[in-house]
Amino acid sequence: MRLRLIGDVVLTTPVVRGLRRRFPDATLTYVVEPDAAPVLSGNPRLSELIVTPRRRGLDRVREDLRLAWRLRQGRFDVAIDLHGGPRSAWLTWASGAPVRIGYTIAGRTWMYTHAVRRSPDLTPRHSVRNQWDLLAPLGLVDCDPASDALEMPEQPDAAALVNARLAAAGIGPSHALVLVHVSAGNPFRRWPAERFTELVVGLAAADPMRRVVLNSGPSDWAAARDVAEAARTQLGPMADRVPDLGEFDLKGLRALIGRAAVYIGGDTGPTHVASTTTTPIVELLGPTLPERSMPWRDPRWFAEAVDVGTLPCRPCHQRHCVPGDFRCLTGIPARRVIEAAERALAATAPAQGRTIA
Repeated sequence: MRLRLIGDVVLTTPVVRGLRRRFPDATLTYVVEPDAAPVLSGNPRLSELIVTPRRRGLDRVREDLRLAWRLRQGRFDVAIDLHGGPRSAWLTWASGAPVRIGYTIAGRTWMYTHAVRRSPDLTPRHSVRNQWDLLAPLGLVDCDPASDALEMPEQPDAAALVNARLAAAGIGPSHALVLVHVSAGNPFRRWPAERFTELVVGLAAADPMRRVVLNSGPSDWAAARDVAEAARTQLGPMADRVPDLGEFDLKGLRALIGRAAVYIGGDTGPTHVASTTTTPIVELLGPTLPERSMPWRDPRWFAEAVDVGTLPCRPCHQRHCVPGDFRCLTGIPARRVIEAAERALAATAPAQGRTIA
């Protein structure tokens, strides 16, 4: 059980892979809320996907009671709470499974039969390993990105939509598609818009066969549009190198990333989605460390993190910027991201992941 968020659910998919390998004949059911459900839809290692609405007030109580009854009827042997929130902890307990595994959290540990210590938030340890710790009571004690990579299957309908939009925009196999994700869930992970504009202009102007496409989350569509318009204005007669493909849902984004020559984005859910592909990735890291947030996948595939380097305030809890200027992000110049993207585009063979500070 991991109810949300998109990136966090993607980071649990190695757990699904590990469980299927450890228990090849088991029935594996995953409980998730609608926003992140596309990550798991079509996962061949799952037997069942339960999508539970996210409601409030009395509607939430009724939904949780209904879901708890359904879980009881399933007679599960093991329930694993990969989330640790109040709702997921209660549902894990209410499932009635004789083995219930979760993190040691004040006020909720009693709901589990096996409580596992969670690494502190700022520990330089990858999030996937933190999730994997919950499998120790079942005999799975180690994971590796080569054998336990992130997964999100491409959906045929989404692939067809992406192919149609690319064709309509005149983007064919001879073009190098550069996908730039400009949004983030909070200001601690949002690179300045003017840097994004400089990045887009620099990459688009360097090669007439490049097409730079911008994408964003629902809350940042306006920001992505503004960056694209500013880039087209600066590019002038080369403005067609920054086409508008429209908005994509999560399934469409996964398919679009799979067709890109390089993906560029911050420490966000879409970057974790990109990690489920073999597309080269350039990741911009602000307050988080590469040891925790580097793309988790087979190290044969190119991945490079660009960050500002050592700061006394980095990493942080992302609640208040002590210096007040978000220097962990504003200190990253567009030039360095362009250089990393050029390395990704030049990679003709799988490459080892690296961090440039």
